Amino acid sequence: MSPQVITCNAAVAYGAGEELVMEEVEVSPPQPMEIRIKVVCTSLCRSDLTAWQSQATATIFPRIFGHEASGIVESVGEGVTEFQEGDHVLTLFTGECTTCRHCTSSKSNMCQVLGLERRGVMHSDQKTRFSIKGKPIYHYCAVSSFSEYTVVHSGCAVKVRADAPLEKLCLLSCGVAAGLGAAWKVADISEQSTVVIFGLGTVGLSIVLGAKQRGASQIIGVDTNPDKFEQAKAFGVTKCLNPSDYDEPIQQVIKDMTGGGADFAFECVGDTGTVTTALQSCSEGWGLTVTLGVPKVNPEVKAHYATFLCGRTLKGTLYGGWKPKTDLPKLVDMYMNKEIPLDEFITHNLQFSDINKAFELMTAGKCLRCVIHMPK
Repeated sequence: MSPQVITCNAAVAYGAGEELVMEEVEVSPPQPMEIRIKVVCTSLCRSDLTAWQSQATATIFPRIFGHEASGIVESVGEGVTEFQEGDHVLTLFTGECTTCRHCTSSKSNMCQVLGLERRGVMHSDQKTRFSIKGKPIYHYCAVSSFSEYTVVHSGCAVKVRADAPLEKLCLLSCGVAAGLGAAWKVADISEQSTVVIFGLGTVGLSIVLGAKQRGASQIIGVDTNPDKFEQAKAFGVTKCLNPSDYDEPIQQVIKDMTGGGADFAFECVGDTGTVTTALQSCSEGWGLTVTLGVPKVNPEVKAHYATFLCGRTLKGTLYGGWKPKTDLPKLVDMYMNKEIPLDEFITHNLQFSDINKAFELMTAGKCLRCVIHMPK
């Protein structure tokens, strides 16, 4: 029997910064090369919050946010051979078609077919799979996991081992994987190096773990919220800095601490001014800055040409450089082998009906990851 329309609950955003409304939505059957997923757990990511708060005219409402999720395949569309009903999966906000120029290159994870979707519709036909009484509800990042069921392109999900706990694995769907990839794959942090991380949220602390595992000698964490410092030190930060505590620019403080600048700097705030500061915190000759944050305003990065002329490098990364279908199962294995932690990032477990509390906690800077559990 062909899959039918499913009616379920979803948390719908109707406007920038407005409280999400629990609505009964219709979820269409998966179309060719799509799968429909019963979401088991989803967590709130900073980019969800940024998009929800955005006043930009290009922001699309009403929509269903959420992209960091785990679930079980409920049905598959025509032509799907990679998945079957009952498979455990992680959603992917940036997919992997496996055949385009970028997917076949070892230099990139920027799929030309299933890359970051910003228009609120499906890749295949530019339509939505959600509606309320016939009116379309738009997607977010090709996932929309703040719904009991969602539909994604088969290239925007990856099958994972069935014995791994889905309530933990959802963190690998974005934040933790992005930070680890930035440390290991993009920067390739070397032993005994000095590292500075701007922003001590989930992504920043994931970089801390990656730097610690690579044997960095000095890991400096920078944040304007001192409440994060105790937790950051537990993850492996050797020195925490609050720019408000110093009379001189924080980049100069870091240069003094590191004997001329850090070997590696990471920007996890989502602020282009902080990108410039991170660059200036790096050593001349070889200092590498990696930016991961998504800015709300002022998207242009400004830096004096001499910053680069003297040997510094700025790199950007989406999802830590991982090829998601290829690399995510390996990270799941590492978690199951206790080589990387996930539990420490989960500060709150909430029921789906309390999803607005997760937004309140993240807005107030009082959480790392809130895992939201869907009704069984």
